[in-house]
Amino acid sequence: MNFRKKTKGALPTFQMTAMMDIVFLLLCFFVTTSVFSQWENEVSITLPTAQSGKVPDRLPGEIIINIEKDGRVSVNQQEMTLDALKKRLVRLAAYFPGQPVVLRADKATSYENLMKVIDTCRQADIWNFSMATSDDKEGTEKK
Repeated sequence: MNFRKKTKGALPTFQMTAMMDIVFLLLCFFVTTSVFSQWENEVSITLPTAQSGKVPDRLPGEIIINIEKDGRVSVNQQEMTLDALKKRLVRLAAYFPGQPVVLRADKATSYENLMKVIDTCRQADIWNFSMATSDDKEGTEKK
């Protein structure tokens, strides 16, 4: 006769604390990055409209250059001269060849101001740039 009780070992458990920490950190990261990606779209620039085009996916690390009505240029909500912009773009092109740049020019800005910024990009060896437009019907921004 066997009087020993059969005992089962403890069931394996899943530790939730570490998983909750990771999920919380990911949540903080995505909330922070979404706030930074919206800053450039909040600048008071009225984009010209275009019937053709598509809404592209944002490229990682793309630089958005805003050109206002009076020709002022700003990057990351920091107003700068064309010389300062050229210095920044030269540094970017040296470290990151093929750096994507988006030009957001107000529809009331003169063609001359837009061409000055395009010339500055070309002088800094930035060739991967696009123009942002909007669609009045949807209000979405296109490149």
